[in-house]
Amino acid sequence: MFFDPMYFIVIAPGLILSLWASWRVKSAFNKYSKIRSARGLTGAEAAEEMLRNNGITDVKVLATSGMLSDHYNPLNKTLNLSEEVYGSNSIAAIGVATHEAGHALQHAAHYAPLWARSALVPTANVGSGIGYFVMVLGLMFSSANMVLAGAVLFSMVLLFQIVTLPVEFDASHRAKVKVVEEGIITAQEREGMDRVLNAAALTYVAAAISTLLTLLYFLMRAGLLGGRRDD
Repeated sequence: MFFDPMYFIVIAPGLILSLWASWRVKSAFNKYSKIRSARGLTGAEAAEEMLRNNGITDVKVLATSGMLSDHYNPLNKTLNLSEEVYGSNSIAAIGVATHEAGHALQHAAHYAPLWARSALVPTANVGSGIGYFVMVLGLMFSSANMVLAGAVLFSMVLLFQIVTLPVEFDASHRAKVKVVEEGIITAQEREGMDRVLNAAALTYVAAAISTLLTLLYFLMRAGLLGGRRDD
């Protein structure tokens, strides 16, 4: 099973899409991280202005380590920006920072998919670790029931990723609209921001597809889809 050619055939589309999406993100970010915004706001200043303009005063914008480790934490209401985003006045930095601010706007508006995603985090973590391991054991012991049990657990990861898609798309949409409406960047500058955020969105799509293909492989390999194997 560990060297099963079928595995690579099934997951190949997801792997290729993931690699392409990762390349697009790095390429777009590197390109637009070299272009300074007209107003010269840093990522942190842009996020703070967007939050303030929308009446959000209880969210702290903090610097964090790790490349593109940017995230909004709804539990403690902190908007955490990586070093290359927090202090940079580039179009790319503003795009990433205001996207994260978009999550804070979702939180303030009680955006349902954001709450659903947060609720799914514990089960997704369990499914990611235990579910995959159980599926592997199921194949090793030729137990279709064990594979099915693992697949049910692992499907929590897919559910989390599916719920994540509208959350991420909506945060980007909010950011794209607000930055121009509020004069954070110009309409012309938004073209570069769009390319950065659209590339980032593709990584979430690729992750969901990869997870789905992994599930399909284990189910097919166990004979639960497409007919039972004779070997």
